[in-house]
Amino acid sequence: MILYLHGFRSSPNSFKARLLAARLAELGRSDEWCCPMLPVSPFETIALVESLVGKADARAGKNAGNPRVTVVGSSLGGYFATHLAEKHGWPAVLLNPAVVPQRDLSAYLGEQPLWHGGGSIVVEPHHLDELRALGVASITRPERYYVVAATGDEVLDYREMLAHYPGARTTLIEGSDHAISEFAQYLDAVLAFCDADHVEPPAPREAA
Repeated sequence: MILYLHGFRSSPNSFKARLLAARLAELGRSDEWCCPMLPVSPFETIALVESLVGKADARAGKNAGNPRVTVVGSSLGGYFATHLAEKHGWPAVLLNPAVVPQRDLSAYLGEQPLWHGGGSIVVEPHHLDELRALGVASITRPERYYVVAATGDEVLDYREMLAHYPGARTTLIEGSDHAISEFAQYLDAVLAFCDADHVEPPAPREAA
């Protein structure tokens, strides 16, 4: 299963999610794709993801607790992906991941419009507490992570991302933006990481 976790105020209709879904469809692998709409509550988000993986595992008839899962997280989704990777040992691809979202989202309390399809969410102070509770102080298995970070990210600081994932495979994009507008160029690298066994030492940092 390739599990995509979208960012704050985003949805399964984000362009990166659509690009990945389309590439998997081209490869005849649509059955591996899972991209849920995430609740505003971080605790509910983690519970939803774990439930979806458990149901997929049961349908596949595998041993419970041992599904083959790679989490791809964008921005806030990268924060959730890191928590899940540490908790379950799943490999994770992180696209401009949030490192301290309880700080960054403190300016977004109250009703916030969604980027796709209309509607809104309401961010409450306890959601920031939930984010804080899900934090990972330091990663334990760098080889399980692939970080794609853009120096031109206008929302998050790429230097925080690099510092938080020492030793992880990293593609540092010079310029670009928070959305990684040229994400199509990195689809094959992301899918190659999803398909790897993640038992070898991480590759050296790449420049893009």
